[in-house]
Amino acid sequence: MNRILIAEDEPRIASFLTKGLRSAGYMTTVVDNGVDAAACARSGDFDLLILDLGLPGQDGLAALAQLRARGERLAVIVLTARDAVPDRVTGLDLGADDYLTKPFSFEELLARIRARLREPGRDTPTTLCAGKVTLDLVRRTATVDGRQVELTAREFLLAETLMRHPGQVLSREQLLDRVWGLAHDPGSNVVDVYIGYLRRKLTPDLINTVRGIGYRLAT
Repeated sequence: MNRILIAEDEPRIASFLTKGLRSAGYMTTVVDNGVDAAACARSGDFDLLILDLGLPGQDGLAALAQLRARGERLAVIVLTARDAVPDRVTGLDLGADDYLTKPFSFEELLARIRARLREPGRDTPTTLCAGKVTLDLVRRTATVDGRQVELTAREFLLAETLMRHPGQVLSREQLLDRVWGLAHDPGSNVVDVYIGYLRRKLTPDLINTVRGIGYRLAT
């Protein structure tokens, strides 16, 4: 499943994009300022960035320039109200892959996203492996030692998120955001419950608990 970072400080637009992209089968994360946009874009967690230009903290163009100066090849679609030709030229010259102005057609945005993700050099893995466990990201199936195991959509996404970050500790808050897309009550135990499901269905030693922090894939 492709992961899209949305850098947008207007809550209404961010919510609209999140709902639409998730309905289209994408994982999404939203940041509302340019500093976080640049930091998250460098994390390697995302396949594409939808970037507003008028962001607080750091302008979107500055975040884009910073990203490209580091040699990052993450696909970037600028989505902004700035429709003047000089703004378009600057954005593309700084390394944006595409430039779309508001108001916009969501179907057109989806088409542009698909086009960017099809480009050579932007291929994402079709399988993830950890020990005896293999996830097929195309068929959305899981196998343990060659035996297929039935996972719910949420269980699969949680396993995928952990397996994309082998050895990295992910907090409960990070997992809630990436898998459920919600800012749950910090006291919620939904992550712990689903980790238990995965341990029973896959292998007991697949996921390590890091007390007081979260979980990580065993390496």
